[in-house]
Amino acid sequence: MIVVKTKEEIEIMRESALVVSRTLGMLAKEVKPGVTTLYLDKLAEDYIRSQGAIPGFLGLYDFPNTLCMSPNAQVVHGIPNNKPLEEGDIISIDCGALKNGFYGDHAYTFPVGEIDPATEKLLRITKESLYEGIRELKVGNRVGDVGNAIQRHCEKHGYGVVRELVGHGLGRTMHEDPEMPNYGKRGRGKKFVEGMVIAIEPMINLGTHRINHLSDGWTILTKDGKPSAHFEHDVAIVNGKPELLSTFKYIYDALGIVSDEEEEFRQNQLVL
Repeated sequence: MIVVKTKEEIEIMRESALVVSRTLGMLAKEVKPGVTTLYLDKLAEDYIRSQGAIPGFLGLYDFPNTLCMSPNAQVVHGIPNNKPLEEGDIISIDCGALKNGFYGDHAYTFPVGEIDPATEKLLRITKESLYEGIRELKVGNRVGDVGNAIQRHCEKHGYGVVRELVGHGLGRTMHEDPEMPNYGKRGRGKKFVEGMVIAIEPMINLGTHRINHLSDGWTILTKDGKPSAHFEHDVAIVNGKPELLSTFKYIYDALGIVSDEEEEFRQNQLVL
C-alpha cells in the first residue's frame, strides 16, 4: 500500500534526509587511503546521534552496523570492517537515519584518492542516471518511466543495471511501496500521485548486471568482479513535480566541488 504524505510530514522527512546528507558530508573529508570502513561507521553513528536521530540501518533486519560500506565490486550491503581503504578504490556509502518518526536514506559512491578513468566514468554516468530517473517522478507518470530513464542512460554506455535490487517508497518505515526498479518500460507500473516520497537509487555495474551473494548473508558483489556504483536521493512529489529532500551539497562543499545539478529539483527550497 502506498502511503501518501502531507506537506507537514514531507517537511519532517526533509529533516531526516538532511541528517543523512550532513553525515555523508562529514564522511567525505574522512574517505582516504588507510582509513577503515569500521572507523567511518563509528564516526557516522556518533554524528547521527548528535543530531537527535537514530542510525536507521543499525539493527534493521538485524544489520550489524550504521552504514552499508561497499567497496569496488561490492554493489550494496557491505559490512564495515578493519581492512584499510587503498588508493584507487571506490567506496559506496549507504546511510539511514530515523528522526521524529520518519526515515532518511541516502547513498554516494566516493573515489579513494585517484581512480582509473573507466571507474570515474562509471561514477559519473551512474549519478547522471539518478537525475534522469528523478525527472520522471511526477504526477501522472509511472514506476516504469523512472526505471526506463535510468536503464536507457546506463545501458547506452554498456553498463549492467542490477535487477534484484530496487529503490522504494520511504516514510515511517524504511521500505514502503512502491518498489522502484532501475529498469523497466515506460507507462508500466504504479502511477505517481501528489505526496509520494521515494528513494531512487541506481545500482550500476561496469560489467554484467549479474550479482553474487557473500556467505555473510548481506554483501552483494558483481558476478564478474568489476566495480559497481550506487547513488541515492530521497525525493517527494510536491506540486506535481519532484523535489529533493536530500542533497549532495555537504559532500560537494567538503570536496570543493561546484555543481548546480540539484537546482531544478529545489522548488525554491534552501539547504542550510
